[in-house]
Amino acid sequence: MRTRQRKLVGTIVMVAFVLTYALVAMALAQSRPVQEAHDLLRGLYYVVVGLAWVLPIMPLIKWMEGDSANAAQNGKA
Repeated sequence: MRTRQRKLVGTIVMVAFVLTYALVAMALAQSRPVQEAHDLLRGLYYVVVGLAWVLPIMPLIKWMEGDSANAAQNGKA
C-alpha cells in the first residue's frame, strides 16, 4: 500500500478511535467511583486518561509512515 493510502486509512482509523475513546472516557468520568473520588484522584484520572490515548495510536502512526520511515532510516530520504 502506498504511503498516501496508508495516511488516508490511518487518519480515518485514528479519528474513529479518538472519538470512541473520548466517549468512553467521558462516560467513565461520569461514573460514581470517579465522581465520589477525592479531587486529587479525580485530577489524576483526567491526566492519565487524557494522555493514555497516545499509546495505542503510536503503532498506527508508525504504520502510516510506511516506506518513508524506512527510507529515512536507510539514508534515502
